[in-house]
Order: sequence, then structure tokens, then C-alpha cells
Amino acid sequence: MNKRNRGEAEWHDGEESWIAGRHPVLEALRAGRSLNKIWLAEQVQRHQVAAILEEARARGVVVQQADRRKLDQLVPGVPHQGVVAQAAAVSYAEVDDLLARAAAKGEAPLLVLLDEVEDPHNLGSVLRTADCTGVHGVIVPRRRSVGLTAAVAKTSAGAVEYVPVARVANLVQTIGKLKEAGIWIAGAAGEAETVVYRANLTGPLAIVIGNEGRGLSRLVRESCDFLISLPMLGRINSLNASVAAGVILYEALRQRTNAAAGTAARGDGGSGHAPS
Repeated sequence: MNKRNRGEAEWHDGEESWIAGRHPVLEALRAGRSLNKIWLAEQVQRHQVAAILEEARARGVVVQQADRRKLDQLVPGVPHQGVVAQAAAVSYAEVDDLLARAAAKGEAPLLVLLDEVEDPHNLGSVLRTADCTGVHGVIVPRRRSVGLTAAVAKTSAGAVEYVPVARVANLVQTIGKLKEAGIWIAGAAGEAETVVYRANLTGPLAIVIGNEGRGLSRLVRESCDFLISLPMLGRINSLNASVAAGVILYEALRQRTNAAAGTAARGDGGSGHAPS
């Protein structure tokens, strides 16, 4: 059912939440509301939306120009003044929040990085598996990547409420910071010589899953500490991104569970270590 709230400024189409109008969008930004993207009509004069552009830049919100007819389709019948924002289903976290979550549990960090994954069903499925396998958080880039939309929330079957998602400006730079924090970066790549079952996934680890069609981008691939592949015995040479993530995460869970059991049996503290 279509619903309008807040003086007709916010529109719910049954799937997504949209904020329409220059002032409502500006106030949403100033209030720190999590927004996936802001659309500006190409016909809008820049001085009319200068405050929105400045606030969006400061908060790292993606702004995209579109024909006014596109905005009319997003919020049919709602006066938008050439400005429409898509609200996130839940608030985004910071990368430090993900690491703190692992530390609070006394566990080696286990993260998932998605390199320009664009399908909301893939992100939702990854979040669902991440919750089941003990992942401490998921990291996505702001551009050329799906955000926390209502479709993602629905596909996640509620996992979006339990697995924090951080959105970053530059995935390669974020990988560098994770390395400085002692986290190993494993990239999933079909051509990798190391099969996932032979890789060490027990220490502080971030698993990178690439775009549905292109796989890992060049710079992200080069930033990984090591690459892993899944055995492919049929005629199809790749798996859906969320399925590949699921297989890798459950192998990581298996290894980490066995390692924890071995540590408990020895009665020592154990430690994360480099992949073999």
C-alpha cells in the first residue's frame, strides 16, 4: 500500500521509502538519517540545491542526476521539487564498529567485503548467511553497489537487523586499513590456484566477493593477500555471488570451530596466523 508521511514529504511504495522535496531531504541529511542515494532532476539549478550537495558530500551520500520523469516515477503524485532521496532500511555502521563487535565477543574478526555487488537479492542473501556463520559485519562501497534497500532487508529474512553493514568511499583504502589492523584479505576468484578447502581461514579474515558479472576489480584483486577458488566440476564456470559467499563462509566456520575446539583441548589462548 502506498503511504505518505511527514506532511507528504516521505513516500512508502510498499517496497522502499523515499523522501521528496528540497527541504525534507536537506533536513534528513542534517539529522544524520541513513540515505542510500539522492536523485536530482537535471533541470534543477545548482544554486537551488547547493546546501543539499554540500551536506551530501560531507556525509558521503551518493548524488545522481536524472531526468525529472525518473523522479516522477519514484514518487508518483508527490511534489518533489526535483529532489528525491532513498532512505536506507536500517542505519549503516562504521568499519570500526565491526572490529569492535568481534573484540567484544573475544573472536578473531570475520568480515565480508562486497566489491560492487549490485543485486539486492545477493546482498540480502549474503547478510542471511553472514548471520548464520558468525560474520561480524559486511562492508560495501558507496558507488556502483546496492545499499540497504527494502528489497535487501526482505531477502535477508531479518538478518539486516543483526549483521552491521558499513559503507565506505574507497574499498581499496579500506582493505589497506584492515591490513594495518592485522586482518588478512582473501579474494574469491575463479582462476585462483588455491582451493578454498586448502586455505587457512581461521585467523582475522576478510573475504572479498566480486561483482556478479566482472568478479573482483583489478585494484581490489591486487590488494588481496591471497586468492581462493571453489572447485567447479560441471560445465558452468561460476557460481552466484551469494552462493559463492555461502560456501566460503561455511568453510571458514568449519575451520574456525575446529580451531577453537583444538585450543580449548590444549587449554591455551591460541592466536590468528597467516594463511598457509
